[in-house]
Amino acid sequence: MLEKLRNVFIGNPLKSAGESDEEHLLSKSQALAMLSSDALSSIAYGPEQVILVLTTISAAAIWWSLPIGLLVLVLLASLTISYQQVIHAYPKGGGAYMVSTENLSPSMGLIAGGSLLVDYMLTVAVSVSSGADAITSAFPAIKEFNLEISIVLVLILMFMNLRGLRESATSLMIPVYLFIVSILFLIGYGGIQIATGHLAYSATAHVGKVVPGVSLILLLRAFTSGSASLTGVEAISNAVPFFKKPKEKNAAGTLAIMSIILGVMFAGITFLNYWLGIMPSAHVTVLAQIAQKIFGDSAIGNALFYIFQLSTALILAVAANTGFSAFPMLSFNMAKNKYMPHLFMEKGARLGYSNGIITLAVGAIVLLCIFNGSTERLIPLYTIGVFIPFALSQTGMVIHWKRKFGKGYLKHSVANILGAIICYLIILILLIFRIGEIWPFFPIIVVLMILFYSIKSHYNNVAMQLRLTDDVKNIHYDGNTVLILVGNITQASIRAINYAKSIGQTVVAMHVSTLETREKDLEIEQEFKTYFPDVTFVNIESNYRDIVKPTMSFVQKMNQEAKKNNHTMTVIIPKFIPKHSWQNVLHNQMSLRLRARLRWYEDIIIATYSYHLKK
Repeated sequence: MLEKLRNVFIGNPLKSAGESDEEHLLSKSQALAMLSSDALSSIAYGPEQVILVLTTISAAAIWWSLPIGLLVLVLLASLTISYQQVIHAYPKGGGAYMVSTENLSPSMGLIAGGSLLVDYMLTVAVSVSSGADAITSAFPAIKEFNLEISIVLVLILMFMNLRGLRESATSLMIPVYLFIVSILFLIGYGGIQIATGHLAYSATAHVGKVVPGVSLILLLRAFTSGSASLTGVEAISNAVPFFKKPKEKNAAGTLAIMSIILGVMFAGITFLNYWLGIMPSAHVTVLAQIAQKIFGDSAIGNALFYIFQLSTALILAVAANTGFSAFPMLSFNMAKNKYMPHLFMEKGARLGYSNGIITLAVGAIVLLCIFNGSTERLIPLYTIGVFIPFALSQTGMVIHWKRKFGKGYLKHSVANILGAIICYLIILILLIFRIGEIWPFFPIIVVLMILFYSIKSHYNNVAMQLRLTDDVKNIHYDGNTVLILVGNITQASIRAINYAKSIGQTVVAMHVSTLETREKDLEIEQEFKTYFPDVTFVNIESNYRDIVKPTMSFVQKMNQEAKKNNHTMTVIIPKFIPKHSWQNVLHNQMSLRLRARLRWYEDIIIATYSYHLKK
């Protein structure tokens, strides 16, 4: 039944042979939809974040958004060039994690990887909460259900990604390309109106006007806020293996296309906001106000406005998908290096890394619940989470070029050096001015680092203990002592005892009785001796109605006797299997409790004899 439900929601399993087929990998157009939605959707809130900081001083300070926007574009260009270099240098994916690990140190790699893992969860949380805000802005009556809507959006995206890469990418192409067309149309239409004199210049101040109160600190804060528009730029470098061949060329090309589109949209919206003198509002976003001004209030204008708002809501809702593609791939690379559980390397029925997808969804839902679905409270954590790996990857690439080209490395690393300086500056500004909002990120990273090293230590210890050495010898046993745990004399227990007699030289049946069931227990003992007069039956009384503890005590004594006789020790637990899985909840599951305790004893073999019921 569970398998049927899985096939309904996720789809029928795909053969492993199709794993490497081109049909299951992404083209550039599909990858742009799947891996760029996070970065592109930031246009909905990135430019507004700059205005929010500047207008704390004066509306006249809005003109500073133009040079700040230019600096953001410089950083975008630097990051694009750098991550294109990362794609060619590390075609197996891993992005900032691999670059930092190989060029800085494993610890720096773990900081980058841990930051990105958390940031991908924040990507999902921020995107769906922003999408929920857009939905509830259109329908105020459901505003109180923001959190519930966000959680539903996460679950929808999770199931889409569990169905597979192509299915997810194809589903996302419509909202992503609708948003791109909508924004570019808005910018183009606005530009035409400005050129023809139909859109009046309404800026609050001319460029270059001195505005009292504007300081370097304010401008730096505005720049860090605007840099939120660059989150998600690194996702393509983490997902190179998902591309069709030639993988590196297609991935680098997709990154270039995404960056050009993002740069044009950011520059266009920033300029239109300055030209129109738009001020932030608690009820209507800056982007929505720009659309209202440009489209007007005619019937066609209103229709265009609602289409635009729909495209914005959709892109914010699906922007989370960047995390669903990048998180599993990063988890795979970290698991391959033994810093995360190996289950993150396993592919699911649809050839996706299902465990990574599910873990991301659960983590995002937890964050949404902790912060009550508040986009405003999530964004500062989101920003610090992405700029730490940005800075480390840029630094790592400088080291990479130095190792590769020696003294001539500088001409190859100009973009990396510039990007690193800007990223470290952003981190410093966040630490100085927004520490009260970003501090939870650091204890989370510390906990993750401890977990990473603990997991690595565990795998190393396992490998060391299982490794074959020169002094390994074959061990000879003189026989097998078998203990069968008997609750009642049934078809299951009789067959289990017959099996025990076939594999053991010494066979003992054990039953635990209590004061309340003493008469029945005597009947069980007599019935047992009728069927198996040649098998030793031991009836142990439990004065505290506990079955597990006396069983463990007797097993230990039997194991000691087995060792004296140079025997192996096997414990057989009879268990009947109901026809329908739901019927398991009707039974006490004593066999599971016994197995859970027995597995901690050394040198004991635990066997379950399953008897399948027909109805």
